[in-house]
Amino acid sequence: MYSRVTLLEIDTLRVDLDDAVEQFETQVLPRVRELPGFEGVVVMVTPEGKGMIVSFWDSEEAVEATAGFAAGAIEEFVTIYRAPPGREHYRVAVAELPGIAIGS
Repeated sequence: MYSRVTLLEIDTLRVDLDDAVEQFETQVLPRVRELPGFEGVVVMVTPEGKGMIVSFWDSEEAVEATAGFAAGAIEEFVTIYRAPPGREHYRVAVAELPGIAIGS
């Protein structure tokens, strides 16, 4: 399993944090679910607007093949960030997550 980690900071003076998360859930996540190799995502935020999106993929090739989509999604919402988000790819060495879903 592989992951893409996106570190970002929402401009909370211009955009409500909950609205930004809702935009991700309603406008980005449905499209991501359709991408080949997608296995899941975790979105984390702080009250100050710092966030991390960790998406999981079945192969390194799937991560690389969807890089254009990820860049496009970031560009689509560029007005909500304080600075351009950073992205890195990792091989998942260990994962233990609770069997719960948070959000809608």
